[in-house]
Amino acid sequence: MTRRFKVLVVAVVLLLIAAGGAVVGWVQRDDTEPVTILGTWTGEQEKQFKALLEGFGIPFRYQGTAAQREVLLSKVQSGEPPDIVIMPGIGELAEYAGQDRLEPLDGLYDPRQYGAPWQSPAPSSEHVYWVPVKADLKSIVWYRRGHRPANAPAPLDNWCIGMGDDGASGWPGTDWIEDLVLQRQGPGTYEKWALGTGPTQWWRSAALRDAWQAWVRLLGQDKAAARHALLTDHRGDPDSHGLLFEGWGGCALEHQGSFARSFYAGDAPLAALTDSAPLLPGGSGRVRGHEVTGDFAALFSDRPGARAVIRRLASREGQQEWVGRAGVFSANQQVRPQGGTVEQEIVRRLREGPRCLDASDVMAPAVRDAFYEAVLLTLARVAAGQDPDIPALLQDVQRVQNAQRAQGASSRAAPRSVCSTR
Repeated sequence: MTRRFKVLVVAVVLLLIAAGGAVVGWVQRDDTEPVTILGTWTGEQEKQFKALLEGFGIPFRYQGTAAQREVLLSKVQSGEPPDIVIMPGIGELAEYAGQDRLEPLDGLYDPRQYGAPWQSPAPSSEHVYWVPVKADLKSIVWYRRGHRPANAPAPLDNWCIGMGDDGASGWPGTDWIEDLVLQRQGPGTYEKWALGTGPTQWWRSAALRDAWQAWVRLLGQDKAAARHALLTDHRGDPDSHGLLFEGWGGCALEHQGSFARSFYAGDAPLAALTDSAPLLPGGSGRVRGHEVTGDFAALFSDRPGARAVIRRLASREGQQEWVGRAGVFSANQQVRPQGGTVEQEIVRRLREGPRCLDASDVMAPAVRDAFYEAVLLTLARVAAGQDPDIPALLQDVQRVQNAQRAQGASSRAAPRSVCSTR
C-alpha cells in the first residue's frame, strides 16, 4: 500500500468521525463481554488459533484480516479498538504505545523466557508493551529437496520472486535489501540503520546504496523476470503450492521466511533450506546473522479477560500447545522444539546469534511504507528498462524519516535494540 493511499484512508476515517459531530472516546465494555482479538491469521491458521483460545475457557471474538493495519486504524479512530491486537512488527505498536493507547504487559509473563532481540523495554521506561506469540526465521533460502544449490551467488533465473500481498505489497523486496545489509555490513550497522540512530543519514549511506545496487544488478539480468516479480503474489497463485513449486521460468530458489512452508501445502515436506548469505548477489558465503520476525500481541484494554488471554498465550505452556497444534515456531526459549530435520534447523537458527529483528517491522510506519514504495518503484523501473535512480529513491525515504524526526514522531516506546549476539 502506498503512503498516498494510506493517507487517504486516514483522511476518510477522520472525515466520517467529524461528520458524526462527536468527540472520539474509548467505548467501555462490560467485563462479561467476549475478549475481542484482531490478528492477521486467516484460513487454516485462524482455525488452529481459535481452537487454542477455546482451550483457555475465556469467551472471545477473533477477527483475522490481511488489511489489519487499516482495520485497526479505523477501530482506534472510532474509539472501539480490539482488546488485543496481534500484528507483525513493533514499529506500529510503538507508535500506539507512545500515544498511551497500549496497556503495559508487566507481570503477565516472564520476559526472561524470551530475551533479546524479542524483548526490549522502551528507553524511557521499563514497561513492556508487546510479546511475540509466534516467531519466524528469515535470511534463509528454500529449494526443492535433492536440488541443493551451489555455494555461490545465484543468477536471477534461479529465483522465485513475488512482491504482491493483500495488505502491503513490496515487503518481500525489503527482505532482500535488509538481508544484503546484514550479510555485508554486519549486525552493528544493520541495527543503527533499522533504528535510525545517530547523526548518520542512513538511507543515503554507502551501506544502503551498495546493497540496493547489488539487488538492482540482479534484477537487471532479465527485465521480463523483474516484471513478473512485480505482478506476482508472494504466495503464488491461489490453490497452488507456492512459487517454489510453481517453478515459473524454471526458478528453483526462494528467499523467504520459515512461514513459506504454509504456502507449499502438500509439497512442504519436499522443501529444504539453507542460509542465504552465499547465494545473495556478491555473497561471500559468510553468515553474519539471521533476520527474525514475529507476530506480537499487545493490549488496548486492561479488561481482566484480555489480560488472562495474554497470560495464557505468552506462557511456556500456552506457547508449547500453540507450537504443537499449528506447527509454528515460538520465541519462548523454554518451549521444546517440534518436528523433523527442517524444523530443528529453523529452531536452532532462531535461538543462535546474531539475530536481528526485521528492520522494516521496527521502523515507524511512515518510513516503512516509504521503504515498500521505493522497492516497488525500483522493480517497475528495472522492468521498464529505466534507470531506477537509486540515490533519488533513497533520498525520498530519508526525507520521510527526517520529517518524522522534525515532527517529534519517533515514539518514546520505540525499542532500544534490534539485534542480539547470543
